[in-house]
Amino acid sequence: MSLAAEAFVSQIAAAEPWPEKATLYQPLKEDQILLSDSASSLAVQTFLRMCGLPVQVSCCANAEYMSPSGKVPFIHVGNQVVSELGPIVQFIKAKGHSLSDGLDDVQRAEMKAYMELVNNMLLTAELYIQWCDDYTATEISRPRYSSPYSWPLNHILAYQKQWEVRRKMNAIGWSGKNLEQVYEDVSQCCQALSQRLGTQPYFFNKQPTELDALVFGHLFTILTTQLTNDELAEKVKSYTNLLSFCHRIEQTYFKEDKGSRSV
Repeated sequence: MSLAAEAFVSQIAAAEPWPEKATLYQPLKEDQILLSDSASSLAVQTFLRMCGLPVQVSCCANAEYMSPSGKVPFIHVGNQVVSELGPIVQFIKAKGHSLSDGLDDVQRAEMKAYMELVNNMLLTAELYIQWCDDYTATEISRPRYSSPYSWPLNHILAYQKQWEVRRKMNAIGWSGKNLEQVYEDVSQCCQALSQRLGTQPYFFNKQPTELDALVFGHLFTILTTQLTNDELAEKVKSYTNLLSFCHRIEQTYFKEDKGSRSV
């Protein structure tokens, strides 16, 4: 199919109404999913709830390999498959749903800058802790990541994933960092987010945007995920307005969810 034909098909799909059986795919929640993927999945779920778009969450052992980008989560809407928050936001916008239409150009640019900050700092820190800290990788990441598979495939896939992440860390200059430096990066990111939020209910006053969904996804997951120590969560807990922010979004958009762990 040509690029023009693909664009036409995408436009037609985007114009279709949101279906009742839209599905979000992520790794197995109890035994497999890791902090970074859980945070990314929660960010997308939060964004969709903020848009008022229902989605069914399907946990699959091979979700990462089903994804068109090799990353989770991804959504299946009609005959369209879209992965990761950024492309999903654009796909939803094409369907007439946007959380940031009320922002002016300066605010929209600022929102995108803070989203880049979260992805470059929090997401990268999560990946570093999972795969570059040997103790966490041994005790949590490799066992969970490979849990659906039998030997020797489980070991092959886990070490392959660890190698891929460590190669990425080397490419972006994070391979020489130690845990304390990573925790300090997280603290600085949280400080910037805390200052931007201030006393507002959301980052751009009274209405949430995709930035709020992204920040909640990462902060709430950090606060509620058990790691080998509590240092990462403690960095977030230092900022009371970020804790209130997480609690506000949880109560507003996930209040009916049973078994939710409050912050």
